[in-house]
Amino acid sequence: MIRRVAFGRKSTLEYQLMWLWGLRFNALNKCEGITLSFADLGKTVSTGLVGHARFLAGPAAGSLATIEPILKRSIPILIMVFLCTIFTARGFALMADRQQVEQSGKMFIALLASTAKSAIMDAQQTGFGPKSGAEFEQVLFRTLPNEATLDRRMVLVADRDGKIIGTLGGDQDTLGKNINMMWQGAQALTLFGLDAGVEKLTFNEVPHLASVALIGADGTMVAVLQSEAGLFAAWQQRVAQTVTVFALTATLLIVLLYAYFGQIAQRKHSEQLYCEALRRVETALQRGHCGLWDWNLAQGRLFWSQSMFEMLGYEPIDDVISFNEISLLVHPDDIDLFELANKAGSQEIAGVDETIRMRHALGHYIRLRLRTEVVERPVIGNHLIGIAVDVSEQYLLAEKSAVASEHLQAAIESTSEAFVLWDADDRLVLSNRKYSEYSGVPENMLVPGLKRTDIRAVSAKPLIDRRIPNDEAGGKAQSFERQIADGRWLQINERPTQAGGLISVSTDITQLKLQEERLIEGERRLMQSIEEVTTERTISQLKAKELAELNQKYLTAKEKAEAAYQVKTEFLANVSHELRTPLNAIIGFSDIMKIGMFGPLGSERYDEYATDIQTSGTFLLGVINDILEMSKIEAGRMVLEKELMDLQPLVEETVHMLSLQAKQKNIAVEENVAKSLSINADRRAIKQILINLISNAVKFTPDGGRIRIRAKAVSNALVITIEDTGCGIPAEALNRIGKPFEQVQNQFSKNHTGSGLGLAISKSLAELHGGAMTIKSKVGKGTIVSLRIPRSICSQLHEGSRAN
Repeated sequence: MIRRVAFGRKSTLEYQLMWLWGLRFNALNKCEGITLSFADLGKTVSTGLVGHARFLAGPAAGSLATIEPILKRSIPILIMVFLCTIFTARGFALMADRQQVEQSGKMFIALLASTAKSAIMDAQQTGFGPKSGAEFEQVLFRTLPNEATLDRRMVLVADRDGKIIGTLGGDQDTLGKNINMMWQGAQALTLFGLDAGVEKLTFNEVPHLASVALIGADGTMVAVLQSEAGLFAAWQQRVAQTVTVFALTATLLIVLLYAYFGQIAQRKHSEQLYCEALRRVETALQRGHCGLWDWNLAQGRLFWSQSMFEMLGYEPIDDVISFNEISLLVHPDDIDLFELANKAGSQEIAGVDETIRMRHALGHYIRLRLRTEVVERPVIGNHLIGIAVDVSEQYLLAEKSAVASEHLQAAIESTSEAFVLWDADDRLVLSNRKYSEYSGVPENMLVPGLKRTDIRAVSAKPLIDRRIPNDEAGGKAQSFERQIADGRWLQINERPTQAGGLISVSTDITQLKLQEERLIEGERRLMQSIEEVTTERTISQLKAKELAELNQKYLTAKEKAEAAYQVKTEFLANVSHELRTPLNAIIGFSDIMKIGMFGPLGSERYDEYATDIQTSGTFLLGVINDILEMSKIEAGRMVLEKELMDLQPLVEETVHMLSLQAKQKNIAVEENVAKSLSINADRRAIKQILINLISNAVKFTPDGGRIRIRAKAVSNALVITIEDTGCGIPAEALNRIGKPFEQVQNQFSKNHTGSGLGLAISKSLAELHGGAMTIKSKVGKGTIVSLRIPRSICSQLHEGSRAN
């Protein structure tokens, strides 16, 4: 295994030189027992490994050359064995998969039949048993899942004579046909039902799996049929996919086998070309200006290329150099070769990328860029192989450039303006701290070589940026005025350089802009003050006129409202006096006639008429009382006399008052009110609310229904819930419930008379207590009325209403 970790970026040429020099060294290093000259390269082609690859492989190269012919002959046989094994294993797996699909299908069919039977039996037990085919279909549609009719499954319902009366997922043409004439082999299913399990039969001359459920004693049955073609459709697709994949795999392996033998033929030709290229690179290396290193870490010896000796001015030798000889040439302040050897030998480092100084034969030092990598060789030990390039001239140029850059940087840093220089490619060359301050980019990010667009992307966005005319430099110079994020104003002058770059100098002109803004702002405020005075004077005149008109309208409306309120008050007083007094007399006299206080009336029809008179008079009196009560609430004359009381006795008293009406309709009334619940409220108002709500529930609940009364403490409030199983209220009518004289009419409630004020009075009384009333209802299911009353101890008295 060879680990390659690069420090810095190596060129392709450097990698090729390092690799080929490893081959050369392996061919010439006699101390390692390997001799491979250029004349021998052609001879090693027959072994399959040449050069550095043969050196790394070691003894394994001979073994590989021995077993290679055997491998070539055995590969086709191994491929055929592999394909046969896969085909056999997949065949058995597909057969097992088919059995699993069949078992799953049978279980699902039996489950559908059992579910359909349970649904129909439940409907019959609740009194909603299906009678017609459409009703059966509705029950099955609601009960069975959507997957019941997938994969060519269908559910048929047949009567005792075998006539198909309903279908789900099947052909509508089968309705009305005799199921016994359409299937064959279903004797056990029609005799034993679900106990017969799932059987195979033919339906319309098509193979099916079927399960039959017998419903009750009337002979009705539900049959669930599954087409075998639909059941195994997915399995057949998997078989087709398996065959396709197997065919593609076999084709691919045959192509790979053909390519393998073709590759063997091409390899011999490639190795010959490789040996020729190796000779050419070795020739180019001798004429190059770099040297190659191959350092045997285990033995502490190095091998240099001839060019390496030439760079240092020494006589080239075609032999290894000792570690001590190399150490004497390295400058003592540079890299420590002993430490480097220890780290590389223990694999603490994977390579070296350093610039070192080595002594020339004339006595001076030259700088070399040393870039090496550790190459692992388990048999002969690790090697440190790399390249050394003379960088002395580049280093001197870099020093001179650094000194010049320091002088230039010091000069531009001493200026009070922001300075930045861009090259012809619009890349940063030089900038000072003022530019970093004005642009909002940290100094450590302003690295030379960055694109101008990249720096602008991280710069603070200016508040204002506009161009100003500039005729300097033949029109090529540009000037801008820019307000940066902290509010300062800059004047930026940009001028091109002879090399195609750009110089930008930014000057702080904030004080000039502030003075200019003060002058403009003073003039603007003066004009604005004049305009505001004129506008305010006009607005004041218009407002005075509008106020006078509004005051006149208010006085007129107030007089009309007071007059209407007086008329309403007088009307209610007259109604109270003119209607209640004769109604009380009518009710009283009809009661005397009904009980026969002064003797019998004679005919039974008179008794019936007397009862009607009393009932109608009582109802009319209740309506009048409700109207007066509602008017009193709307007028704000209702005064609540709150007291702390227990809720349970009040509920029981109300239920007892209405128990006779509930018994007449066989309505069950359930109470669930804890004895510990108490409330601070007006007793008469709460009782009136309970009477109105419970009587409504009794009125609109059909015979045999149920009313449930519950109460519980929620936070700092008491919630009373009255739930019934009545006719319900349509959703579009819920918004009207609770308004005076609103009564929802439907098929059930149209026979019940009423003023429509009960719920409105209850809602108003609840709101007077600081609470609320909500109604939830569903047509045909029932209604739930929730009353929420705060349990606060403080009384809510309408003192203002008393004053009225």
